[in-house]
Parts: sequence; C-alpha cells; structure tokens
Amino acid sequence: MPKFSDLEVIALGITAEAFGFDSENFLFYRLHNECKDELPNLISRRQFNVRRKLTARLAEEIRKDVAVAMDGSEDVFCIDSKPVKECQNARAKRCTMGRDNIDTAPDWGYCAAQGLHYYGYKLHAVCGIRGVIHSYDMTAANIHDLHYLKDVRWEYRDCMMPGDKGYLSAEVQKKSF
Repeated sequence: MPKFSDLEVIALGITAEAFGFDSENFLFYRLHNECKDELPNLISRRQFNVRRKLTARLAEEIRKDVAVAMDGSEDVFCIDSKPVKECQNARAKRCTMGRDNIDTAPDWGYCAAQGLHYYGYKLHAVCGIRGVIHSYDMTAANIHDLHYLKDVRWEYRDCMMPGDKGYLSAEVQKKSF
C-alpha cells in the first residue's frame, strides 16, 4: 500500500492547476519549502509524474463529475477551437516533436480569427454557459472543426450549441432545423 494514495496524487495535480502552477519544479519546490510538515509522505516529482499518468482516467472522471455538479442542468453550450503552435513557422521543417506517430503528428493550419498560418495542433472545447469546460480534445491543425463537432454531437443532444463559422456546413444546418 503506497504511503501517498492515488487520490492524493489527483488532488495534488488539481490543486497545482487551480493555483496556476505550470512548472512541476516550482510546485515541488513550494511543497518542500512551505508544506513539508503537512505532507510527511510526499512522493518525488518523478513518482508523481508516473502515478499521475496512471491515474489520468480517474482524474478525468472526477473532473466530469465536478463539471456536472457545477452546472449539470444546462442545455446551452459554446463550442470553439484555438490554435496551439508547436514552434515558429521557420522551424517547422526541423521540428521532430510528435512526428513518431502519424495519427497524432502536428500539421500546418490556418486560424482565420487571428489571420495566422501556424504549425502545431488545434484545441477544441465545449464550454457551458457558466464557464465550465465539459469536453475538450486536441487534433492536428489541419483537421476541420466539423470533425470535432461530429465527435461530440452524440454527447450533447437536445441542446443549443452556438459556435463560429468553422462549425457550419450545409449538412449541420440541415440537421439543426
């Protein structure tokens, strides 16, 4: 039986996100210097990373339960996407991150809202009117927004879901009315 439970690993990860700590070095520095007495069984950063990956599915279930508890009765959701640049355009041909798997490799994309050609990914999200994110996914930048809409439409039936022009097509409009 581990001294630092899976629930504590998840709670530590969620707490770090809530405080806006994007550096695990900074998180563990603060924990060791400010909370050493309150967390006598604190695991190392390496162990935290390994166990966090193992508990990712459970953490996602908890996040969904919290989102439903906060605004589970909503029937209006917003859908949108955001470019996530992997590197500067000039370095894209030399960049090897993510290319080892063809299914998850980054690609070239265009963001009409920013007038930006970029190399990387696209973050798609469905957000409730109260601001709680209910669903999200990352795709290569060249994947059209409609493909994500097709993925989530079974999850969000009988509701209103406004989005920008990227989520419109003749087929979607026909099914909407």
